[in-house]
Amino acid sequence: MAIDTDAIKIHVRGILKALGEDPDREGLRDTPARVAKMYGEIFEGISYTNHEIALMFGKTFEEDMDTIGEGDDMVVVRDIEVFSYCEHHMALMYDMKVAVAYIPNGKVIGLSKIARIADMAARRLQLQERIGFDIAEIMAEVTGSKDIEVVIDGSHSCMTARGIKSSSARTKTVTLRGRFKSEPELRI
Repeated sequence: MAIDTDAIKIHVRGILKALGEDPDREGLRDTPARVAKMYGEIFEGISYTNHEIALMFGKTFEEDMDTIGEGDDMVVVRDIEVFSYCEHHMALMYDMKVAVAYIPNGKVIGLSKIARIADMAARRLQLQERIGFDIAEIMAEVTGSKDIEVVIDGSHSCMTARGIKSSSARTKTVTLRGRFKSEPELRI
């Protein structure tokens, strides 16, 4: 499903009016178009299923397995920076760091693809818990591994800028699959 930027422009103009603003004043005249363009970028992941993201970033390397062994070696990518928007308030989830670990099962994925998967999974109206689930699901499809861990740590403006207004509050979620679930000593 493509993002309907024309509809976004109309609705943003309506929101500006509902806020008591004049959408025709100089500073706001182009705001509906700017917001529509921005939404097309930041919500790009809405246009794709997890399976489609796996196909987009699914390049793997089987021949490299000779150098990393099988069954016991682990690949970990940390500090992948992403952002998302809370589906409850459409509030920014920011300063998010993602760590992804997996135990290869006959093939490895390019490291930049892991970051791209995390970024695309986050570009949706989301819950932080679901981002971890989606990344794990996509990684399992791409790598064929059942052994995956996704750790996400971030701030939510629905807690820091509104409601409780706790500016230091952070949320950490951990998604565990396979051996990471049954063997705690493997966890990152």
